[in-house]
Amino acid sequence: MLNWLKTRLGLGRGRATDMPDLLWRDTLQHYPFLARRSASELQQLRLLTGQFLQRKEFSGAHALTVTDEMAVAIAAQACLPVLHLGLRWYDDFTGIVLHPGAMLARRVRTDAAGVVHHYREALLGEAMHGGPVTLSWQDVAASGTSAEQGHNVVIHEFIHKIDMRDGAADGCPPLPSRAAHAAWQTVMQAAYDRFYEQVAMAERFGAEPPWLDAYGATAPAEFFAVTCEAYFVNRERFTEDFSDLTRLYNQFFKQN
Repeated sequence: MLNWLKTRLGLGRGRATDMPDLLWRDTLQHYPFLARRSASELQQLRLLTGQFLQRKEFSGAHALTVTDEMAVAIAAQACLPVLHLGLRWYDDFTGIVLHPGAMLARRVRTDAAGVVHHYREALLGEAMHGGPVTLSWQDVAASGTSAEQGHNVVIHEFIHKIDMRDGAADGCPPLPSRAAHAAWQTVMQAAYDRFYEQVAMAERFGAEPPWLDAYGATAPAEFFAVTCEAYFVNRERFTEDFSDLTRLYNQFFKQN
């Protein structure tokens, strides 16, 4: 990392104003969906970003050097979902590992016939339960432009972290009561079923494909992460297709 972040981490808890103004302005310019927040939210986001940087440790894989600009970009995007919830939602891990691009992960799968398959899967990011978050810097850097399509790899992986707070990722974050959990599942299941059907019709019969990434149809946990990507970076377009989820997420994430 470069001088500012190294110095800040060595000095203990600092203030939001410790972040160089130019560094913050450049971050907002490169990721316009951040800049669209209100002035008060941007002030809070800047403060939370600084606190996040104090608590997390960044490392680069394959000789990648993590700069101030890279760390601030990731921290600011990661803080969007917890802007009104607090950083306690991320207190189960410390490490964030950056790869230059997509990473290949070894996978093992046993099919219905009992045959074991070994293969490699290209990943843009990965969140491990109780462990680090891994990200492709190439895709993080492209988040400013990919927001138009509702894509954001940082938000995707950090939503998985929120989802995992009460155990395995299942598409439902920790909620205060059984009634709240049931209400969440009712709205999410209906939205997931509609989306799954839309993806299936597009893939099998050539129907109009959905605007949202079809990867969200692979499992409820991925649907939660994919829809949250779009909710935070392109809410207007997202709401056109998922007004029910916008209302649900407004309530959970305490968004205006």
